[in-house]
Amino acid sequence: MEESHISSGSGQSSSAETQSDSSESSDKNERISTSRSPTSTPVKLEAEENKEKIEKTTTFEDLGLIKPLCEACSALNFLKPTPIQVESIPYALSNRDIIGLAQTGSGKTAAFALPVLQALWEDPKPFYACVLAPTRELAYQISQQFEALGSTIGVKTTVIVGGMDMMSQAISLSKRPHIIVATPGRLHDHLEHTKGFSLRNLRFLIMDEADRLLDMDFGPVIDKILKVIPRDRRTFLFSATMTTKVAKLQRASLVSPVKVQVSTKYDTVDALVQSYMFFPFKYKDVYLVYLINELSGKSIIVFTRTVYDASRLSAVLRMLGFPSIPLHGQLSQSVRLSSLNQFKSGNRSILVATDVASRGLDIPAVDCVVNYDLPTNSKDYIHRVGRTARAGRSGKAVTLATQYDVELLQRIEGVIGKKMTEFPHEREQVLILAERVGEASREAVRELREAERNRGKGGKHHRKRRGGGDGEDEDYKDCDDDVVQGGTIFKKKKKYK
Repeated sequence: MEESHISSGSGQSSSAETQSDSSESSDKNERISTSRSPTSTPVKLEAEENKEKIEKTTTFEDLGLIKPLCEACSALNFLKPTPIQVESIPYALSNRDIIGLAQTGSGKTAAFALPVLQALWEDPKPFYACVLAPTRELAYQISQQFEALGSTIGVKTTVIVGGMDMMSQAISLSKRPHIIVATPGRLHDHLEHTKGFSLRNLRFLIMDEADRLLDMDFGPVIDKILKVIPRDRRTFLFSATMTTKVAKLQRASLVSPVKVQVSTKYDTVDALVQSYMFFPFKYKDVYLVYLINELSGKSIIVFTRTVYDASRLSAVLRMLGFPSIPLHGQLSQSVRLSSLNQFKSGNRSILVATDVASRGLDIPAVDCVVNYDLPTNSKDYIHRVGRTARAGRSGKAVTLATQYDVELLQRIEGVIGKKMTEFPHEREQVLILAERVGEASREAVRELREAERNRGKGGKHHRKRRGGGDGEDEDYKDCDDDVVQGGTIFKKKKKYK
């Protein structure tokens, strides 16, 4: 395969270790075939053995990174490596497979991108590395990080995700980029149907947010991808949690990996102030508007359980004069990216989102996270509030709790090991807003119904199939879309009458 154009120089060899074959798993429930040796040396928490060295490491140069990459880090205002970068990068530069466990906002993307870029600089080849991500937004974000960090060495990347034109993606692949960032379904489609495209010379496979990849049932597709890429490769697996499914994926795809971990399974950072507001269910919208008004001028993400509420609440806030915008899986790809970019740029300071936005997205300055609906899974709470208090900054997380949410709230407090404080407010001051909020809510419902009629849909709960038959419906999964769960009272059309 011909080499792609990229600046190069001398340095350590980045050749992958030779890896042993193993038989394919016959257990269909495991969903991941053991295409690499499952009997390799057990995972070791080797970073603990180098604690003194880690504590002394203060610069990217200390980690063994070349000067162009150190300069790129400086240009991006990365003043010093984060703990996950300190612990993982030296092992990655020593040709080791890596399992990285760290909380959201810890610098995981740079932790795997920098070693890949250094290896690419030493031995430039097309289709050098492939990153698998669970969502389209995260895929675009990872690509942007690679381009920024690799700006000094001329790296070329492409994003391969569902919801976009297959032909234009095939043209992009024909230009032989160094880095492919993809969602699993669309990557598999190209491996099967795009003439001349293969990953037979792939050097690096990275699986980011691995726990969510498997929670979204990408396991069978990842299994197929593992069968058509070289066994002689390097593999990095990064995840917020080590679940049973992730452990199976690790055994199937990594050889003698080093495990680096900088947080416990259910960590929230110390700089995060977590509080709640307790009130009767019928005043939920009113309390949300009061809270948003109290947080005026701050960047806020409001998390909802359903796509419908994300659209409705964004409309309510907009009608009341707040700069809000929705983000959820039933928006088109272009609209989703536009929403995210408007929020990141500060053009809109309030993002009303389903859990599609709770993992992996790098929005640098979120001041507050509001849980309009409590997640039924404690891990989802961790990932939601991980949008704020990132990289040493302080932040707030406020949870709206009704009489139906007490058990869920106590369960989350037990998991995080902290008691939330009550967000200060006076009930009388909140209820002054009830009439205006009620009017805005009714108008928002009418607006959404009219929009549905104009699009010719069957109703507000109609779920359109997406992906154009390319296997990427999974990318649109907000697992809780339009599903009534514990702690929710669902009153359909009479809710605001």
